[in-house]
Amino acid sequence: MKKAALVLIMVGIAAVLSACGGGKKEDGESGAARKLRHAEITVKDYGTIKLELEEDIAPITVANFIKLAQAGFYDGLTFHRIIDGFMIQGGAPNAASKIVPEKIKGEFKANGVENPIKHVAGVISMARAKDMNSASSQFFIMVDDAPHLDDYYAAFGRVTEGLEIVKKIAKDARPTDNNGTIPASEQPVIEKIVITD
Repeated sequence: MKKAALVLIMVGIAAVLSACGGGKKEDGESGAARKLRHAEITVKDYGTIKLELEEDIAPITVANFIKLAQAGFYDGLTFHRIIDGFMIQGGAPNAASKIVPEKIKGEFKANGVENPIKHVAGVISMARAKDMNSASSQFFIMVDDAPHLDDYYAAFGRVTEGLEIVKKIAKDARPTDNNGTIPASEQPVIEKIVITD
């Protein structure tokens, strides 16, 4: 009887230890470890949006975003295109930008790259022109689900805290056209983007 109780205790301890161990997150479907990086976007008058970035799914995109953030490229830029119920877009260089962002490969299915991240509320993805490899610095954060973007844009992470901030930015916006153009004086300012690990 004592042996059986001891075995149950040992199994319980092992289960607790396995649940606590490791800095990587496991994918619920495959059980494979996910390589994550983390970032914080501080928006003037709104607060801080925390993100996890999927380095194993979109390594080129994540590396580019991290490089630009660590160089201070995003500090002082704005969210210049906002459509409530869709997304907020920012990161376009301005006249004061001393860094010229490079174009990167689009990491999405239509461009030959498997990317399972869906464009649902809170997902961060790269903006681009018609050319599939034209993304550079501009990104957007989903306010709501937009499945028509899946497989055509490089989603590379998601909001872990502050989705209410993203939605408030979208709700407050007063675009001048159907494309979400925000007057320069009303564009929410990205005070800084910090890579936390």
